[in-house]
Amino acid sequence: MNPLSQKMMRAWADAGPRFLPFADAATPELPLGRLLRLSLFQVSVGMALVLLVGTLNRVMIVELGVPASLVAVMISLPVLFAPFRALIGYKSDNHRSALGWRRVPFIWKGTMVQFGGLAIMPFALLVLSGGGNAAQWPAWIGQAGAGIAFLLVGAGLHITQTAGLALATDLAPEESHPRVVGLMYVMLLFGSIVSALLFGALLHDFTPGRLIEVIQGSAVATIALNMLALWKQELRRPLRGAAPPPPPPSFRESWGMFASGPGALRRLLAVGLGTMAFSMQDVLLEPYGGQILQLTVSATTLLTATLAMGGLLGFWVASRVLGKGADAFRISSHGALCGVVAFLAVIAAASLQSTLLFGMGVLLIGLGGGLFGHGTLTATMNHAPKDQAGLALGAWGAVQATAAGVAVALGGIGRDLVQALATAEVLPARWTGPATGYIAVYSLEVLLLLATLAAMAPLIRRPRLHGAVVGATPD
Repeated sequence: MNPLSQKMMRAWADAGPRFLPFADAATPELPLGRLLRLSLFQVSVGMALVLLVGTLNRVMIVELGVPASLVAVMISLPVLFAPFRALIGYKSDNHRSALGWRRVPFIWKGTMVQFGGLAIMPFALLVLSGGGNAAQWPAWIGQAGAGIAFLLVGAGLHITQTAGLALATDLAPEESHPRVVGLMYVMLLFGSIVSALLFGALLHDFTPGRLIEVIQGSAVATIALNMLALWKQELRRPLRGAAPPPPPPSFRESWGMFASGPGALRRLLAVGLGTMAFSMQDVLLEPYGGQILQLTVSATTLLTATLAMGGLLGFWVASRVLGKGADAFRISSHGALCGVVAFLAVIAAASLQSTLLFGMGVLLIGLGGGLFGHGTLTATMNHAPKDQAGLALGAWGAVQATAAGVAVALGGIGRDLVQALATAEVLPARWTGPATGYIAVYSLEVLLLLATLAAMAPLIRRPRLHGAVVGATPD
């Protein structure tokens, strides 16, 4: 190779990590190709989330005529399994396999459970709707089948994501954890966006047969993506010929050791408060834009893309800053502060009738949520004991998923309750407008973010002065 070609190749190699998103997450131990392949399990999780929360939500209510209250119950069922993520993480930490794997069996079990739920879901939904030949079946069969299907899909994605993130923690060196976290969640968003567009195109001309094809195609795609993600990832350490290891501690003992660690429970409290604060608006932003700011359907649809863009920007900024050694809790607190400004902007947009201010607020909500989520997950990975990575990540996932599910329900209930009080003229006259219920929820989110900042304050690493750490916490 001539000198000019060598210079060009070196320039291209140097440019890659700077301009390719998250290319600097790769390490000699975990090359970029292998890391991208591992992150495919997040694509399957994103696909399942879009199917449950977005596509089937609309299809069941509009095309299948299922009552909205029953749809809400079905969609909330996957949250029931979220608290068990800590137990799944503990089991994967201490799993003993003749093949020498710890994480792979759990990712595969989660994949099969998710596949089973998706396989039976379309038929259960058709029986639930009572259309066509399904009318001859008792109503409770459709309700039970749909409930089991939603619960299986939720359980499968929780198991897969918990064990998958633990495997990523095992494979990646500690200094690359922030960038690995960013890549994993960018792939989750990527899977969600692509799946939403694909499902929308495939179900444009809805028929029951097309619904069956789309959902069962998702089941097959889940198997294919997760098998590709798992292929030759975890190192095998067979137990044959070795002395039997001592029995692992029980879950109660492991949880006690984890909870007694410096700042462990405070970290989980901050995750729960912050997640609730950023999640209560999930079902309110688009109705708020349409009802209060008179935005069209196409304009409110862009809010989801704006929120996702803010989240991607937050993940990218957090990955860059944390990769340079910044404190993860400080980044999370910046995300919470960004959220406070964002919700105040959304509240002010109603009185000012400013769509621009509303759009900026939505973008900042995504940015703040990205910074907060990335920071707390990176902190969890960095502070996880070496033999309890699965338990730590499972606890983070359990708190995060449960808080998000509860917050979405409370957001909708809180808005309706306050608006009912305003309509009944129980509240002062100046609070009887159509925006009152929305503003009450947004104000509660601001208070929750302030509580999150208070919970995280003792965890933030103090700056170094004269070579010493001043006021540093043991965490």
